[in-house]
Amino acid sequence: MKIKVLAFGIAKDIFGGSSVSLELANDSTVYNLQYLLEQQYPKLQQLKSYMLAVNNEYALPGDTIHERDEIAVIPPVSGG
Repeated sequence: MKIKVLAFGIAKDIFGGSSVSLELANDSTVYNLQYLLEQQYPKLQQLKSYMLAVNNEYALPGDTIHERDEIAVIPPVSGG
């Protein structure tokens, strides 16, 4: 299945744009997606922590991804 991943903050710099399209196997999980993203964009691993959101909710590694889901990479935020 083809999915689109939205990027925010520093993730936009890592991806080189505000979104990327990826091909995932059916019944892939958030963990599978995170692994694929880190393989294709190794700088993502340098972030201390980042979250993936599916349909506007933070996702757990075992959550299944469906073709029409809205997926976003949420980088860590700092305040001050």
